[in-house]
Amino acid sequence: MKSALGKTPRRPPLKKTSHTQKDPVGVYCRIRPLGATDEECCIEMISSTTIQLHAPDGIKANRNGEYKETQYSFKKVFGIQTSQIELFEDVAKPLVDDLIHCKNGLLFTYGVTGSGKTFTMTGSPGEGGLLPRSLDMLFNSIGPLQAKRFVFRTDDKNGMEIQGQVDALLERQKRESNQQSTVPKTPSSKQKPDPEFADMISPEEACKCEGVDEDSCYSVFVSYIEIYNNYIYDLLEDTPIDPIRPKRPGGGTPLQNPELIPPQSKILREDQNHNMYVSGCTEVEVKSTEEAFEVFWRGQKKRRIADTQLNRESSRSHSVFIVKLAQAPLDADGDHILQDKNQVTVSQLCLVDLAGSERTSRTKAEGSRLREAGNINQSLMTLRTCIEVLRENQMCGTNRMVPYRDSKVTHLFKNYFDGEGKVRMVVCVNPKADDYEETMLVMRFAELTQEVEVARPVDRPICSLAAGRRHRNQDGSVLNQLLDSLPALPACELVDPTDEQILPRLIEVLERRHRIRQMITEQYTRTANTLKSMLQEFDGHLMAKENFIHEQRGKLGEKDKIMFNQKNEMDRLEKKSKMLEYKIDILQKTTNIYEGDKRSLQQELESREQRLQRELSERKRMEARMQGMVSDTKHQWEKECMLQPSYNTPRLPPTTGTPIRPHHRRSHSAGGQRWVDHKPLSNLDLDTVMQPIIPNAIKVSAASEKALSKCHKYVLTHQELASDGEIQTKLIKGDVFRTRGGGQAVQFTDIETLRQECPTVSSRKRRSSGDGSGQHNGNKMDWNDRENRVSCPHYCPSLIHLG
Repeated sequence: MKSALGKTPRRPPLKKTSHTQKDPVGVYCRIRPLGATDEECCIEMISSTTIQLHAPDGIKANRNGEYKETQYSFKKVFGIQTSQIELFEDVAKPLVDDLIHCKNGLLFTYGVTGSGKTFTMTGSPGEGGLLPRSLDMLFNSIGPLQAKRFVFRTDDKNGMEIQGQVDALLERQKRESNQQSTVPKTPSSKQKPDPEFADMISPEEACKCEGVDEDSCYSVFVSYIEIYNNYIYDLLEDTPIDPIRPKRPGGGTPLQNPELIPPQSKILREDQNHNMYVSGCTEVEVKSTEEAFEVFWRGQKKRRIADTQLNRESSRSHSVFIVKLAQAPLDADGDHILQDKNQVTVSQLCLVDLAGSERTSRTKAEGSRLREAGNINQSLMTLRTCIEVLRENQMCGTNRMVPYRDSKVTHLFKNYFDGEGKVRMVVCVNPKADDYEETMLVMRFAELTQEVEVARPVDRPICSLAAGRRHRNQDGSVLNQLLDSLPALPACELVDPTDEQILPRLIEVLERRHRIRQMITEQYTRTANTLKSMLQEFDGHLMAKENFIHEQRGKLGEKDKIMFNQKNEMDRLEKKSKMLEYKIDILQKTTNIYEGDKRSLQQELESREQRLQRELSERKRMEARMQGMVSDTKHQWEKECMLQPSYNTPRLPPTTGTPIRPHHRRSHSAGGQRWVDHKPLSNLDLDTVMQPIIPNAIKVSAASEKALSKCHKYVLTHQELASDGEIQTKLIKGDVFRTRGGGQAVQFTDIETLRQECPTVSSRKRRSSGDGSGQHNGNKMDWNDRENRVSCPHYCPSLIHLG
């Protein structure tokens, strides 16, 4: 459809094969005239099917002066000189013809605000739009074939019923009496047609459908709804006045202020044929074009319009005008409708005037207008999404779910896109340069729409058992054929009574005609006897059925009472359901507000938790760092305090004789209890003053049950080499106790740690403070190296750490 200059065309994807015949959605384009002659135009009509968009000067400057032109193709393009009758002939007339021949149709106008959608659909006096011309063509075609009022009656489930002549007459009289009681009897009580709809269609422009079935009876029902803020409202519904409501603060009674009671929104439902319909919508039976205009204009006055920056009377809702045609065959005599609900065929034509898509930045909308514009754009975006998904499913063979339920507009017309009728769209565009960007979006949507294919509706012929008028015509033709089959009489002019040629021929012809007449009489007698026996048999069946019907009527009376009670209960439940739906909407909005608050609080909580985690990790790193520094400083100070020699005490010279026995450190394990001293053979004997001494101990190199049974305490000596070259000795202590099985077990309760320089590691040389030769200077020596001090067992006690 679109060909942008300088771009490579897209390669079409593989299409999914299907045996069902499909037709693309018919998309037409109509260009409205400019408001002023000096306005800049951005649309050019190239041919009857193609238009070209020129970027305005401001757009070109923003794109570095690049001159870009885009072409779009449609089924047909209507220029500014196109009349309303020409548009109707090409777009709506085929849909009305399908409506009369039992096929559905959907026609909607689409475009930005101020592009001429309402004028295209409704028109003006002298220039009727698509809607009044469709109604005029319908009534011109079925005018003399319409049934009397209330013969067809709509039910509450999108179906149609047929009433008898007596019931229809009673209902007509009842309605007339109600109208006479409510309407005052004045000389001017006769209503005149609305002047705004007067002379919308001239008589020479009236058209009529050909091929209307004259053996059927027709009736037309119309309904008018609007979709406002994604709610459905009935424009033909008489808003009830609630006498219990209090007066308005500004004064006035509810009767003087009918706007005090807002209209109730309607619900979409699905009938037994899986078709969507508006439940509880008012359907008015109309018998003429003027009456249908009157009903339409009555609902049109209730539509929501407002003054915006783009349009003085901008539609704030989507309007849907539904024309429903019911038809049923006549009986054998051609006088009455067959009382069979299965013979009724219902078709409908939906005429939709979509609200204009607009940018709120241009309209400068605020408050309720801003909310209305947002809902309009959201519904149109949902329509675009459904079209895109349908196109993807058809062209790529996918099976994605089409989101019809996201909007009331798409949900109501989902059956048409699924193959319940033809779909036509008129794209209205305004050629002024200010609408260039919105027009580009409309063109892209039209491009997607006409790539969607809709299944062709199946013909639904009426199974008519009535052909009374044809039978009567056939009877006359049969009689003429019989007369023609008889032998022709010869020309007979008797001049002479003794003529022997004419009389014998005349006698022969008359005899032949007599024989043929006798044969026909005999055949007629046989047929009459057969028909008489059949009628007698039918009479017997009819009597039996009448008896059965009499019995069923008695049961039907009981059922009627039950149905009346159930209907009252259903009305009560319906009111309750509406109230609950209203409450559900309020709760849903409250839930959305709470969910938003919950999400914001969760985000704040998560951010605080992350900040707390960072602070905790930073605190742990600081604590670890401080503990390491404290332990290093403490270890350094303890070594310096314990290993520091006295500078004022002279060193005694070595003596000969008996060595002094070193005093051993008394271990924490010393006591009156017996110990098991478990010391592996690989342990080194430190032989220092800090060497623990455990009295009353049984020394073992491996734990045994015999040793454990004789003692109460247990100590395990474990040695390992530290990173600084010192030997670390750990005394792991525990209590010995008996187990239930008669054995012994040890429960460790304390650990003592001893550190000493390993004797096998070479110590550093001692450096004297007097000279650098490393020799001893008398009895005075300076201890400047801690490792050398640790290597002197007599003067350097070991450091003990309690675990």
